[in-house]
Amino acid sequence: MELSAINARVYLLITSAKVVHMKSAIKYSAEVSAAIAAGKPVVALESTIISHGLPRPSNLAVAIECEKIIRDHGAVPATIALLDGVVHVGLENDELEAIANRNDISKASIRDLAIIMAQGRSAATTVAATAHIAAIAGIKVFATGGLGGVHRGANESFDESADLTALSQLDITVVCAGVKSILDVHATLERLETLAIGLVGYKTNRFPGFYLTDSGFNLEHRIDSAAEIAAIIKARTSIGTQFKSLIVANPVKKEMAKARHDQILATGLAKAAHDGIDGKAVTPYLLEHFHSASNGESLAINTEIIKSNCALAAEIAVALI
Repeated sequence: MELSAINARVYLLITSAKVVHMKSAIKYSAEVSAAIAAGKPVVALESTIISHGLPRPSNLAVAIECEKIIRDHGAVPATIALLDGVVHVGLENDELEAIANRNDISKASIRDLAIIMAQGRSAATTVAATAHIAAIAGIKVFATGGLGGVHRGANESFDESADLTALSQLDITVVCAGVKSILDVHATLERLETLAIGLVGYKTNRFPGFYLTDSGFNLEHRIDSAAEIAAIIKARTSIGTQFKSLIVANPVKKEMAKARHDQILATGLAKAAHDGIDGKAVTPYLLEHFHSASNGESLAINTEIIKSNCALAAEIAVALI
């Protein structure tokens, strides 16, 4: 056997051992555990949208409805979070309520996971952290609202979401409504290409912009069914590109008027600069500004985005079986 082949086998053995060890640090809900054991389709869900993205009490209602949508489409929901130092894949009813209502829930990206675990604290997981944990758990499909990306002015601030780096290293398919429109969409698309992260539009030739169906940029690849996406996922494994994520961009059904969107964004950016908001605090700040300035319209759109993405993600997960 050639040395390169031996090295590849050793690498796979070491990687497999690491994954088994990491899986032992995860607590699975009874529903998710049974689904994984039976080979049933599972869809990962982030928890940041519950704890930080939506206001109480609608956040819990939306979380429960999203899980129901996934079940109604034939898959099992696996909401991911950390509670009292324990990583949970799938939340029981009381745990979901804790993420929605407790005041000690921080926001964890990948770099924060070990720290929060060791300190016995609780946190909701971002897209990056959720994708990381889902990949360890062997979950192939993940539904979220909008991805993080390159922030405006990043050429000076170097402010870029950890979502991009994570998705350049993980075997997972992410269903989203594009990247959040508060970001530098063009720069984000360039980074996705540079990082070799797969990107397809679902029933669209234009890259969606979260609150908008069209961010102003074309997509190279379009697909029109969950079966087509499942075929792409399987082809990625056969050609060895599965260790870079696949993004399925699913545009919102009813968008915000573009002029209204652009005006709210401009005032929000100016207000954030005036208040000295930077780093990871910018996104929740601007999302809250959108909610208040749009008289709740953005919240309604955000809710419909995650529901739609949950339905499509479940269809993809079912098609993969």
